[in-house]
Amino acid sequence: MKKGWPIIVAGLILLSCIQQNREKAGNKTAFTGKEGEVKLIVLAPGHFHANLLQKSTIPQVNDSVYVYAISPDDAGLKQYLSAIELFNSRSENPTDWHEIIYTGHDFMDKMITGKKGNVVVLAGNNKNKTEYILSAVNAGLNVLSDKPMAINREDFLLLEEAYKNAKEKNVQLYDMMTERYDILNIIEKELINNPDFFGELVKGTPEDPAIYMESVHHFYKEVSGTPLIRPAWYYDVEQQGEGIADVTTHLIDLLFWKCFPGQPIDYSRDIGNISATHWPTGISQQQFSQSTGESTFPDYLQKYLVNSILNVYANGTVSFDVRNHNVSLKVIWNYQAPDGGADTFISTLKGTKAILKTVQNKEQNFVKQLYAQKAEDVDEKEFARNIETAIGKIKAIYPFVSASPTSYNGEYLISIPVENREGHESHFRYVAESFFNFLVNRNMPEWEKTNTLAKYFITSTALAKAIDSK
Repeated sequence: MKKGWPIIVAGLILLSCIQQNREKAGNKTAFTGKEGEVKLIVLAPGHFHANLLQKSTIPQVNDSVYVYAISPDDAGLKQYLSAIELFNSRSENPTDWHEIIYTGHDFMDKMITGKKGNVVVLAGNNKNKTEYILSAVNAGLNVLSDKPMAINREDFLLLEEAYKNAKEKNVQLYDMMTERYDILNIIEKELINNPDFFGELVKGTPEDPAIYMESVHHFYKEVSGTPLIRPAWYYDVEQQGEGIADVTTHLIDLLFWKCFPGQPIDYSRDIGNISATHWPTGISQQQFSQSTGESTFPDYLQKYLVNSILNVYANGTVSFDVRNHNVSLKVIWNYQAPDGGADTFISTLKGTKAILKTVQNKEQNFVKQLYAQKAEDVDEKEFARNIETAIGKIKAIYPFVSASPTSYNGEYLISIPVENREGHESHFRYVAESFFNFLVNRNMPEWEKTNTLAKYFITSTALAKAIDSK
């Protein structure tokens, strides 16, 4: 080697390091965790989830928040700003958000060219959401999106492109999966991944799946004694998405997270035999007006009217297998619960030693409860010992958890006191904090990306199959 080469090489390395540091310093996606460096851009708010990230102060998040919407009269924007005003004016632990608002038909272009913030928050009308995600990523902005991130096959392809571009742009793209922070789901995950207690997840069959989940919702309901007003577009499946493209996102995420923790699910290799059905909920003019405050059906809903009844394809079933384990999901949307009723949920996960069931019905006062039942070939005394040992391990971390036999042979209630359960709204802060840590540490696991794509591959494929089967 010539005498001067070591000096030249060393110089080139030094210049490269300097250039990298300069790029990092000038890169808005470089985070250190210091206070106020996360600058939120709230884009086209249309769902109350848009404001829940701001329900409490998060040190990393700057008090100045940039908001972009189509019109100052937009109902979603008004609802969002009203909620922020309540957070700022409450007597206990008030926030101090300063909302900087731009409205106009060019709001998306203004957001992209302005780049006032570094994290885009999306929660609202789903019709253009995936396009917004892709545009934000292409502009070098991080994205934290409410579900669903995609409601059809075309959206799925855009989402796949967005993840590819996010890697190239060195930005983060994340789905708000709040149900992972529900303590019942956390405890169930612990039990599933205790092989001495649960054994292994069975394969199941399409008729008798290893995993079954059923979720029942209602369009019209009261929250804290006040009717929940839905935007009219909520009844348009081209804007909100069908039930099997919306609600199932949480269900699929939970089964991946619980049954295959930390494992990348490749939709091209690990998912198979997708099938689906769907059917409408009929909504009368009176029901529509009661739940939206609108006097008539808007023009974009006219094509769904049959004999003056609005047909909303909110119900459906989805079946598939993941790594040869059979899964069946069911989503129901009724207009209103019967007197004394509420939303309900049931799930069954079958192991070779134990079966775990979550039930949220009238018998449980519509509070989700977790039950453990011995598998058919397991001795009852052996199961009692297994559950005592498993709960003992869990109590070391969650001392409030206990197990007691029910009136059914071989079944136990896994008791999680209500006072030790946080409400759904509190989970949004945990999602945000997890995402902000990914921004700082650049350590979002690969399975977050692959499993999100697998989830939306399933929902978008299922929707296409349901439509084609008509």
